[in-house]
Amino acid sequence: MTKINQHHIPANIAEHALINKEQYQKDYALSIENPEAFWADKGKIVDWITPYTIVKNTSFDPGHVRIRWFEDGQLNISQNCLDRHLEKRADQVAIIWEGDSPNESKSITYRQLHQDVCQFANVLKKLGYQKRRCGGYLYANGS
Repeated sequence: MTKINQHHIPANIAEHALINKEQYQKDYALSIENPEAFWADKGKIVDWITPYTIVKNTSFDPGHVRIRWFEDGQLNISQNCLDRHLEKRADQVAIIWEGDSPNESKSITYRQLHQDVCQFANVLKKLGYQKRRCGGYLYANGS
């Protein structure tokens, strides 16, 4: 028999959590009983440029497995992860970077991150990248 380890959440932490045990159990039950309704509700957490009308589109046919979520919606990751936090959290830490050495770390505020993202976006524009194109950059060295 597999032993399940349970770790109880201290009351002083639980009282500041975004969800409690009862709400978690309600959400979990809904996710099993009606996943479309569950995910439609969770989809409202982010800001959509074009709101979705299709929550999920799945096929489990042999040789043709397909899983698509919110496929007709359009969102902007920068808007959801960065821009919408600037008004109230500009000077709060958005990212804590930890280097390989314990003495090496850097905290980046939402304002600093926004400036860096805008600067990098301008570099991409000068290189010919256009809106609605996907690019990625790994901010790995912390400088």
